[in-house]
Amino acid sequence: MNITDAITVTVILVLGSVLVSAVIWYIHSPFRYPYKYIELNISGKRSLNADDLIDKYLIEHRNTAILKQKQTVDNWKADCEKTIGKSLYKKRRRSQFEKAVDDNRMFCFILVRAQTRYKQRNYVKQSYRVLAEQERHYIGYEEISWRYEQLKKLGFECTLAEHSSGEQRKLMSKKLREEIAARDNYTCRICGKYMPDGVGLHIDHIIPIAKGGKSVPSNLQVLCSKCNGTKSKN
Repeated sequence: MNITDAITVTVILVLGSVLVSAVIWYIHSPFRYPYKYIELNISGKRSLNADDLIDKYLIEHRNTAILKQKQTVDNWKADCEKTIGKSLYKKRRRSQFEKAVDDNRMFCFILVRAQTRYKQRNYVKQSYRVLAEQERHYIGYEEISWRYEQLKKLGFECTLAEHSSGEQRKLMSKKLREEIAARDNYTCRICGKYMPDGVGLHIDHIIPIAKGGKSVPSNLQVLCSKCNGTKSKN
């Protein structure tokens, strides 16, 4: 092969490489939707409801994550528009961008559970804990904003499922009882009796369950056994 042939082959290889790169660049989409991934630890929990878990997350964090993610997506869309404006293939980039937009799955809640695993070291079996992914639940901006507004109307005191539950007495957990007792300083809200040892202390529904009362902090109070009995008779 003489010098001319060698140069020709080199040029062909270079042009081929440039052509392949150009095709890949044309086909490849530069747009990647910025999903918000939120991990929820469900270790020790049996009956699971994704909506209930999302509600509890919103009750704890309010709308901070919602607003921040909305701003992130808005900024991403603005950057994408700039990319499209500068592109030589605007129509194709526009199509790729529209396919990438996934606002109905903006938030991804990943349910993880602690699991025990084992490893062998120096012929000794050792255990260690890891968080293993169980499920993924996607929710859009409009839906999560709606849930937030409904929870706001409830004063963020309970989830939507808890509020609509027909078994309000089952929602009176030990943790909730202790929370109300501490909030009311272990003192009867009617007669003022102080019960720091918990003896005779009752957690009362201000509006009875039979009349639509809910097992939420704003509808609960500490009463002594005497005052609770007197109220029940009225």
